[in-house]
Amino acid sequence: MPLVWNSSNAVRLIALAAVLVLGAYWAGSRWGTRPPVNVAALPAASQTPATSDLTPEEANNVKIYHQAAPAVANIVTRAVEYDFFFNVVPVEGAGSGFVIDPRGYILTNAHVLQGAQSIEVTLGDQTRYPAKLVGADPRNDIALLKIDPRGKNLVALPLADSRALRVGQRVLAIGNPFGFQTTLTTGVVSAVGRTVQTDEQTFIDEAIQTDAAINRGNSGGPLLDSHGRVVGINTAIFAPTGTTAGIGFAIPIHAAKQIADDLIREGRVRRAYLGVDTTALFPGLAEALELPVEEGLLIERVVSGSPAAQAGLRGGSRAVIAGMRRILMGGDVLIALDGQPVANQLDMNRLLNRKRPGERVRLTIYRGRQKTDVEVTLGER
Repeated sequence: MPLVWNSSNAVRLIALAAVLVLGAYWAGSRWGTRPPVNVAALPAASQTPATSDLTPEEANNVKIYHQAAPAVANIVTRAVEYDFFFNVVPVEGAGSGFVIDPRGYILTNAHVLQGAQSIEVTLGDQTRYPAKLVGADPRNDIALLKIDPRGKNLVALPLADSRALRVGQRVLAIGNPFGFQTTLTTGVVSAVGRTVQTDEQTFIDEAIQTDAAINRGNSGGPLLDSHGRVVGINTAIFAPTGTTAGIGFAIPIHAAKQIADDLIREGRVRRAYLGVDTTALFPGLAEALELPVEEGLLIERVVSGSPAAQAGLRGGSRAVIAGMRRILMGGDVLIALDGQPVANQLDMNRLLNRKRPGERVRLTIYRGRQKTDVEVTLGER
Protein backbone atom coordinates (compact mmCIF):
# COMPACT_ATOMS: atom_id res chain seq x y z
CA MET A 1 0.00 0.00 0.00
CA PRO A 2 0.90 3.55 -0.32
CA LEU A 3 2.37 5.50 2.48
CA VAL A 4 -0.17 5.85 5.27
CA TRP A 5 -0.23 8.67 7.79
CA ASN A 6 -2.33 8.27 10.92
CA SER A 7 -3.56 11.70 11.97
CA SER A 8 -2.94 10.95 15.63
CA ASN A 9 0.70 11.68 16.46
CA ALA A 10 0.41 10.78 20.12
CA VAL A 11 1.99 7.66 21.51
CA ARG A 12 -0.06 6.17 24.36
CA LEU A 13 1.53 3.42 26.41
CA ILE A 14 -0.78 1.51 28.75
CA ALA A 15 1.59 -0.23 31.12
CA LEU A 16 -0.51 -3.18 32.19
CA ALA A 17 -1.52 -4.20 28.68
CA ALA A 18 1.71 -3.00 27.04
CA VAL A 19 -0.42 -1.27 24.43
CA LEU A 20 1.16 1.37 22.23
CA VAL A 21 -1.16 3.50 20.12
CA LEU A 22 0.90 4.77 17.24
CA GLY A 23 0.66 7.91 15.17
CA ALA A 24 2.96 6.56 12.49
CA TYR A 25 3.94 5.89 8.97
CA TRP A 26 3.61 2.48 7.49
CA ALA A 27 7.11 1.65 6.32
CA GLY A 28 5.77 1.47 2.75
CA SER A 29 6.09 3.84 -0.17
CA ARG A 30 3.94 5.23 -2.91
CA TRP A 31 4.60 7.44 -5.87
CA GLY A 32 2.43 9.14 -8.48
CA THR A 33 3.68 9.41 -12.02
CA ARG A 34 7.25 9.90 -10.79
CA PRO A 35 8.89 6.45 -10.57
CA PRO A 36 10.83 5.31 -7.51
CA VAL A 37 14.59 5.52 -7.33
CA ASN A 38 15.91 2.49 -9.14
CA VAL A 39 19.26 1.65 -7.66
CA ALA A 40 19.81 -2.06 -8.07
CA ALA A 41 21.94 -3.99 -5.64
CA LEU A 42 24.71 -6.07 -7.11
CA PRO A 43 23.73 -9.74 -7.44
CA ALA A 44 24.95 -11.84 -4.55
CA ALA A 45 28.23 -13.61 -5.19
CA SER A 46 28.21 -17.34 -5.64
CA GLN A 47 30.61 -17.74 -2.71
CA THR A 48 30.67 -16.09 0.68
CA PRO A 49 32.90 -12.98 0.62
CA ALA A 50 36.22 -13.14 2.49
CA THR A 51 35.82 -11.87 6.06
CA SER A 52 39.24 -12.55 7.60
CA ASP A 53 39.93 -8.83 8.05
CA LEU A 54 36.62 -8.15 9.83
CA THR A 55 35.56 -8.31 13.45
CA PRO A 56 33.44 -11.35 14.40
CA GLU A 57 30.31 -9.18 14.46
CA GLU A 58 31.06 -7.65 11.08
CA ALA A 59 31.82 -11.07 9.60
CA ASN A 60 28.50 -12.38 10.89
CA ASN A 61 26.64 -9.42 9.38
CA VAL A 62 28.29 -10.07 6.01
CA LYS A 63 27.45 -13.77 6.21
CA ILE A 64 23.79 -13.19 7.07
CA TYR A 65 23.38 -10.55 4.35
CA HIS A 66 24.99 -12.84 1.76
CA GLN A 67 22.69 -15.73 2.71
CA ALA A 68 19.46 -13.74 3.03
CA ALA A 69 19.68 -11.15 0.24
CA PRO A 70 18.72 -13.55 -2.59
CA ALA A 71 15.39 -14.28 -0.83
CA VAL A 72 14.44 -10.64 -0.17
CA ALA A 73 11.93 -9.26 -2.67
CA ASN A 74 11.47 -5.76 -4.00
CA ILE A 75 7.71 -5.46 -4.58
CA VAL A 76 6.37 -2.88 -7.03
CA THR A 77 2.63 -2.37 -7.38
CA ARG A 78 0.82 -0.49 -10.11
CA ALA A 79 -2.65 0.98 -10.18
CA VAL A 80 -4.64 3.62 -12.05
CA GLU A 81 -6.30 6.53 -10.29
CA TYR A 82 -8.13 9.63 -11.52
CA ASP A 83 -7.39 13.25 -10.76
CA PHE A 84 -9.95 16.02 -10.13
CA PHE A 85 -10.58 16.33 -13.88
CA PHE A 86 -10.97 12.53 -14.30
CA ASN A 87 -7.65 12.23 -16.10
CA VAL A 88 -5.97 8.84 -15.73
CA VAL A 89 -3.01 8.99 -13.33
CA PRO A 90 -0.74 5.93 -13.06
CA VAL A 91 0.38 5.27 -9.49
CA GLU A 92 3.23 3.06 -8.35
CA GLY A 93 3.89 1.77 -4.86
CA ALA A 94 6.76 -0.20 -3.44
CA GLY A 95 7.66 -2.32 -0.49
CA SER A 96 9.55 -5.42 0.50
CA GLY A 97 8.89 -9.09 1.08
CA PHE A 98 10.75 -12.37 1.43
CA VAL A 99 10.52 -15.94 0.17
CA ILE A 100 9.30 -18.43 2.79
CA ASP A 101 8.87 -21.45 0.50
CA PRO A 102 10.95 -22.54 -2.54
CA ARG A 103 7.68 -23.04 -4.45
CA GLY A 104 7.47 -19.26 -4.70
CA TYR A 105 5.46 -18.08 -1.68
CA ILE A 106 6.41 -14.60 -0.48
CA LEU A 107 5.32 -12.91 2.74
CA THR A 108 4.76 -9.16 2.91
CA ASN A 109 2.45 -6.58 4.48
CA ALA A 110 -1.16 -6.25 3.32
CA HIS A 111 -0.85 -2.47 3.18
CA VAL A 112 1.96 -2.77 0.59
CA LEU A 113 -0.54 -4.29 -1.84
CA GLN A 114 -3.63 -2.20 -1.12
CA GLY A 115 -5.27 -1.04 -4.34
CA ALA A 116 -2.75 -2.86 -6.54
CA GLN A 117 -3.92 -3.87 -10.01
CA SER A 118 -0.64 -5.56 -10.89
CA ILE A 119 2.28 -6.76 -8.78
CA GLU A 120 5.88 -7.34 -9.83
CA VAL A 121 8.57 -8.94 -7.67
CA THR A 122 12.33 -8.58 -8.12
CA LEU A 123 14.49 -10.95 -6.08
CA GLY A 124 18.04 -10.35 -4.91
CA ASP A 125 19.58 -11.72 -8.12
CA GLN A 126 17.56 -9.13 -10.10
CA THR A 127 15.22 -11.75 -11.57
CA ARG A 128 11.73 -10.30 -12.10
CA TYR A 129 8.46 -12.18 -11.72
CA PRO A 130 4.80 -11.25 -12.01
CA ALA A 131 3.11 -12.08 -8.71
CA LYS A 132 -0.40 -13.11 -7.71
CA LEU A 133 -2.07 -12.37 -4.41
CA VAL A 134 -2.88 -15.63 -2.61
CA GLY A 135 -4.71 -13.85 0.18
CA ALA A 136 -4.42 -11.22 2.90
CA ASP A 137 -5.35 -10.57 6.50
CA PRO A 138 -5.79 -6.79 6.74
CA ARG A 139 -6.39 -6.86 10.51
CA ASN A 140 -2.91 -8.28 11.09
CA ASP A 141 -1.43 -6.54 8.02
CA ILE A 142 -0.20 -9.81 6.47
CA ALA A 143 -0.35 -10.79 2.80
CA LEU A 144 0.94 -13.76 0.86
CA LEU A 145 2.09 -13.63 -2.76
CA LYS A 146 2.90 -16.44 -5.18
CA ILE A 147 5.37 -16.32 -8.05
CA ASP A 148 6.21 -19.03 -10.55
CA PRO A 149 9.94 -19.77 -10.13
CA ARG A 150 9.96 -21.40 -13.58
CA GLY A 151 12.03 -24.36 -12.43
CA LYS A 152 14.49 -22.22 -10.50
CA ASN A 153 15.48 -23.33 -7.01
CA LEU A 154 14.54 -20.29 -4.92
CA VAL A 155 16.28 -19.44 -1.66
CA ALA A 156 13.78 -19.44 1.22
CA LEU A 157 14.54 -17.85 4.57
CA PRO A 158 14.39 -20.03 7.72
CA LEU A 159 11.88 -18.93 10.36
CA ALA A 160 12.67 -18.65 14.06
CA ASP A 161 10.35 -18.80 17.08
CA SER A 162 9.79 -15.09 17.73
CA ARG A 163 8.30 -15.87 21.15
CA ALA A 164 11.84 -16.62 22.38
CA LEU A 165 13.15 -13.12 21.54
CA ARG A 166 14.73 -11.11 24.35
CA VAL A 167 15.28 -7.39 24.74
CA GLY A 168 18.85 -6.54 23.78
CA GLN A 169 19.14 -9.33 21.22
CA ARG A 170 20.82 -8.28 17.97
CA VAL A 171 18.65 -8.07 14.84
CA LEU A 172 19.19 -7.18 11.20
CA ALA A 173 16.65 -5.70 8.77
CA ILE A 174 16.83 -6.11 5.00
CA GLY A 175 14.53 -4.25 2.63
CA ASN A 176 14.21 -1.60 -0.04
CA PRO A 177 13.96 1.82 1.68
CA PHE A 178 13.15 4.66 -0.73
CA GLY A 179 13.70 2.25 -3.63
CA PHE A 180 17.31 1.42 -2.70
CA GLN A 181 17.14 -2.31 -3.17
CA THR A 182 18.46 -4.90 -0.71
CA THR A 183 19.63 -2.53 2.03
CA LEU A 184 20.88 -3.86 5.37
CA THR A 185 20.48 -2.10 8.72
CA THR A 186 21.29 -3.45 12.17
CA GLY A 187 20.15 -2.85 15.71
CA VAL A 188 18.75 -4.58 18.76
CA VAL A 189 15.36 -5.68 20.04
CA SER A 190 14.24 -2.63 22.02
CA ALA A 191 11.05 -4.14 23.44
CA VAL A 192 8.71 -7.08 22.91
CA GLY A 193 5.02 -7.66 23.49
CA ARG A 194 3.83 -4.26 22.29
CA THR A 195 0.39 -3.81 20.82
CA VAL A 196 0.69 -1.17 18.12
CA GLN A 197 -2.57 0.21 16.77
CA THR A 198 -1.97 1.59 13.28
CA ASP A 199 -5.57 2.56 12.55
CA GLU A 200 -9.05 1.77 13.83
CA GLN A 201 -9.14 -1.71 12.33
CA THR A 202 -5.47 -2.71 12.14
CA PHE A 203 -3.02 -3.48 14.89
CA ILE A 204 0.22 -5.37 15.38
CA ASP A 205 -0.17 -7.80 18.25
CA GLU A 206 2.91 -8.69 20.32
CA ALA A 207 4.95 -6.36 18.13
CA ILE A 208 8.74 -6.41 18.17
CA GLN A 209 10.20 -2.94 18.71
CA THR A 210 13.67 -2.33 17.26
CA ASP A 211 16.11 0.52 16.75
CA ALA A 212 17.34 -0.97 13.45
CA ALA A 213 16.69 1.75 10.87
CA ILE A 214 13.39 1.15 9.07
CA ASN A 215 12.16 3.63 6.47
CA ARG A 216 9.54 3.90 3.75
CA GLY A 217 9.92 0.92 1.44
CA ASN A 218 11.04 -1.44 4.24
CA SER A 219 7.46 -2.64 4.80
CA GLY A 220 7.19 -6.39 4.44
CA GLY A 221 10.92 -7.08 4.65
CA PRO A 222 12.46 -9.56 7.09
CA LEU A 223 13.82 -8.83 10.53
CA LEU A 224 16.52 -11.43 11.17
CA ASP A 225 18.28 -12.72 14.27
CA SER A 226 22.05 -13.25 14.48
CA HIS A 227 21.64 -16.73 12.96
CA GLY A 228 19.93 -15.38 9.84
CA ARG A 229 16.47 -16.64 10.82
CA VAL A 230 13.37 -14.47 10.36
CA VAL A 231 11.92 -13.24 13.65
CA GLY A 232 9.57 -10.60 12.28
CA ILE A 233 8.15 -8.64 9.34
CA ASN A 234 9.16 -4.97 9.34
CA THR A 235 5.95 -2.98 9.24
CA ALA A 236 5.77 0.46 10.84
CA ILE A 237 7.85 3.30 12.17
CA PHE A 238 7.10 6.01 14.67
CA ALA A 239 8.34 9.00 12.73
CA PRO A 240 6.68 12.43 12.73
CA THR A 241 9.17 13.46 10.02
CA GLY A 242 8.50 10.40 7.87
CA THR A 243 11.96 8.90 8.37
CA THR A 244 13.34 6.60 11.01
CA ALA A 245 13.56 7.91 14.56
CA GLY A 246 14.98 4.75 16.09
CA ILE A 247 11.55 3.25 16.80
CA GLY A 248 10.45 0.59 14.35
CA PHE A 249 7.97 -2.25 14.72
CA ALA A 250 7.81 -5.73 13.27
CA ILE A 251 5.08 -8.37 13.23
CA PRO A 252 6.30 -11.49 15.08
CA ILE A 253 6.91 -14.28 12.61
CA HIS A 254 5.14 -16.96 14.67
CA ALA A 255 1.85 -15.08 14.14
CA ALA A 256 2.55 -14.40 10.46
CA LYS A 257 3.43 -18.05 9.81
CA GLN A 258 0.06 -19.20 11.16
CA ILE A 259 -1.71 -16.81 8.79
CA ALA A 260 0.47 -17.90 5.85
CA ASP A 261 -0.24 -21.56 6.60
CA ASP A 262 -4.00 -20.86 6.58
CA LEU A 263 -3.72 -19.05 3.24
CA ILE A 264 -1.63 -21.80 1.62
CA ARG A 265 -3.84 -24.65 2.85
CA GLU A 266 -7.28 -23.09 2.68
CA GLY A 267 -6.97 -19.82 0.80
CA ARG A 268 -8.41 -17.89 3.74
CA VAL A 269 -7.53 -16.91 7.29
CA ARG A 270 -9.31 -18.78 10.07
CA ARG A 271 -10.38 -16.20 12.64
CA ALA A 272 -11.99 -16.87 16.01
CA TYR A 273 -15.49 -15.47 16.43
CA LEU A 274 -17.56 -14.70 19.54
CA GLY A 275 -20.62 -12.87 18.20
CA VAL A 276 -21.32 -9.80 20.32
CA ASP A 277 -21.72 -6.07 19.75
CA THR A 278 -20.26 -4.09 22.61
CA THR A 279 -19.64 -0.60 23.98
CA ALA A 280 -16.53 0.22 26.01
CA LEU A 281 -17.26 1.57 29.49
CA PHE A 282 -15.58 4.49 31.21
CA PRO A 283 -16.21 5.78 34.73
CA GLY A 284 -18.76 8.45 33.78
CA LEU A 285 -20.80 6.09 31.60
CA ALA A 286 -20.62 3.26 34.14
CA GLU A 287 -21.86 5.59 36.86
CA ALA A 288 -24.70 6.91 34.69
CA LEU A 289 -25.81 3.34 33.90
CA GLU A 290 -25.37 2.29 37.57
CA LEU A 291 -23.02 -0.54 36.65
CA PRO A 292 -20.84 -2.34 39.24
CA VAL A 293 -17.55 -1.80 37.34
CA GLU A 294 -15.95 1.23 35.67
CA GLU A 295 -14.12 -0.66 32.90
CA GLY A 296 -15.20 -3.44 30.58
CA LEU A 297 -17.38 -4.07 27.55
CA LEU A 298 -21.13 -3.66 27.86
CA ILE A 299 -22.74 -6.28 25.64
CA GLU A 300 -25.50 -4.53 23.71
CA ARG A 301 -26.39 -7.31 21.26
CA VAL A 302 -25.72 -11.03 20.96
CA VAL A 303 -25.80 -12.41 17.43
CA SER A 304 -28.41 -15.13 17.06
CA GLY A 305 -26.87 -18.59 16.76
CA SER A 306 -23.37 -17.32 17.57
CA PRO A 307 -21.02 -18.93 20.12
CA ALA A 308 -21.97 -16.17 22.57
CA ALA A 309 -25.66 -16.94 22.15
CA GLN A 310 -25.06 -20.68 22.58
CA ALA A 311 -23.17 -19.96 25.82
CA GLY A 312 -26.09 -17.93 27.18
CA LEU A 313 -24.57 -14.45 27.09
CA ARG A 314 -27.18 -11.68 27.23
CA GLY A 315 -27.46 -8.40 25.36
CA GLY A 316 -29.27 -5.23 26.34
CA SER A 317 -33.04 -5.02 26.62
CA ARG A 318 -33.81 -1.33 26.97
CA ALA A 319 -32.49 1.76 25.22
CA VAL A 320 -31.12 4.83 26.97
CA ILE A 321 -29.50 8.01 25.66
CA ALA A 322 -25.99 8.57 27.06
CA GLY A 323 -24.49 11.81 25.76
CA MET A 324 -25.00 11.66 22.00
CA ARG A 325 -25.33 7.87 21.88
CA ARG A 326 -28.23 5.46 22.08
CA ILE A 327 -27.13 2.49 24.19
CA LEU A 328 -28.89 -0.78 24.91
CA MET A 329 -28.44 -1.48 28.60
CA GLY A 330 -29.29 -4.43 30.80
CA GLY A 331 -26.86 -6.83 29.10
CA ASP A 332 -23.84 -8.62 30.55
CA VAL A 333 -20.61 -6.68 31.15
CA LEU A 334 -17.50 -8.50 29.95
CA ILE A 335 -14.40 -7.74 32.05
CA ALA A 336 -11.91 -10.53 31.23
CA LEU A 337 -11.09 -13.33 28.77
CA ASP A 338 -9.12 -16.25 30.18
CA GLY A 339 -8.17 -14.04 33.09
CA GLN A 340 -6.84 -11.21 30.90
CA PRO A 341 -8.55 -7.83 31.52
CA VAL A 342 -10.79 -6.48 28.77
CA ALA A 343 -11.20 -2.71 29.01
CA ASN A 344 -11.98 -1.83 25.40
CA GLN A 345 -12.54 -3.29 21.94
CA LEU A 346 -8.81 -3.32 21.16
CA ASP A 347 -8.22 -5.58 24.16
CA MET A 348 -10.98 -7.89 22.94
CA ASN A 349 -9.68 -8.01 19.37
CA ARG A 350 -6.14 -8.59 20.57
CA LEU A 351 -7.09 -11.51 22.80
CA LEU A 352 -9.40 -13.13 20.23
CA ASN A 353 -6.69 -12.67 17.60
CA ARG A 354 -4.53 -15.14 19.54
CA LYS A 355 -7.25 -17.79 19.60
CA ARG A 356 -8.33 -20.31 16.98
CA PRO A 357 -11.84 -21.44 16.00
CA GLY A 358 -12.91 -24.34 18.20
CA GLU A 359 -10.93 -23.23 21.25
CA ARG A 360 -12.73 -22.91 24.58
CA VAL A 361 -12.31 -19.66 26.48
CA ARG A 362 -13.45 -18.45 29.88
CA LEU A 363 -15.27 -15.13 29.90
CA THR A 364 -15.62 -13.25 33.19
CA ILE A 365 -18.79 -11.17 33.24
CA TYR A 366 -21.07 -9.20 35.49
CA ARG A 367 -24.75 -10.04 35.18
CA GLY A 368 -26.42 -7.34 37.16
CA ARG A 369 -24.19 -7.12 40.22
CA GLN A 370 -23.20 -10.78 40.23
CA LYS A 371 -19.78 -11.73 38.91
CA THR A 372 -19.55 -15.08 37.13
CA ASP A 373 -17.53 -17.08 34.58
CA VAL A 374 -18.96 -18.43 31.33
CA GLU A 375 -17.29 -21.06 29.12
CA VAL A 376 -17.55 -20.39 25.36
CA THR A 377 -16.41 -22.48 22.40
CA LEU A 378 -15.29 -19.98 19.77
CA GLY A 379 -16.66 -20.20 16.27
CA GLU A 380 -15.15 -19.09 12.96
CA ARG A 381 -15.86 -15.76 11.35
